[in-house]
Amino acid sequence: MASEGTCLRAFEKRSTCLRADIAYLDKMPVEKLLKGISRFQKRIYPRRRELFEKLALGQRPEALFITCSDSRIDPCLLTQTKPGELFICRVIGNVVPPYPDAVGGVSATIEYAVGALRVSDVIVCGHTDCGVLRGALHPEALEAFPNVTAWLRYANVEQREADPSSELLLALTERNVVAQMQNLRSHPVVAARLQQGDLSLHGWLYHIGSGTVAAYNPETGRFESPVLAPASPAAAC
Repeated sequence: MASEGTCLRAFEKRSTCLRADIAYLDKMPVEKLLKGISRFQKRIYPRRRELFEKLALGQRPEALFITCSDSRIDPCLLTQTKPGELFICRVIGNVVPPYPDAVGGVSATIEYAVGALRVSDVIVCGHTDCGVLRGALHPEALEAFPNVTAWLRYANVEQREADPSSELLLALTERNVVAQMQNLRSHPVVAARLQQGDLSLHGWLYHIGSGTVAAYNPETGRFESPVLAPASPAAAC
């Protein structure tokens, strides 16, 4: 009987631990992601099977989209593009180091997209309320993050302001987008395609709160509402 009681207590203890583990998993972000995958497989994939089977054979993206790693930005949602249409490079501060200062993931992505995949457009997209640029204005706040601090030297922020106004941060974000576009031109594969005349560079600024996008106009030196080409009669139908 004593042995049975000991086994029962051990079983109850294991059951309690198991229930605690399950409760913990329910609160884990990864569990939410796994449920999302399940919904994708059951609801989304069957409706778009033909697209994914085509994508399994290769990709032909139309543009390279360079933007920040900020979780509030979803390039495909923002541009309403389908899988396979954008080649995406995400990096804090949407920074493009000038060639050959920091040969690595960003430069390799640019080289592959522009040289191998032959995208016709490259977009550098900044966004409002960029925490990384806030840090560049107040580097003391980033002392515990040496890699972030080192990376931010490519943002070329000279000012120092611990509590920047929204106007200052917006102006800094705009300048950063223009600076990264200039850095893009230093990459040999980009320079070659620009010389050939079959590559276009674009600078965008995404306003998170309003859902709007401003595009850099090199003629005026300002970020303006993008002008859309008129829809063709066939497209309108």
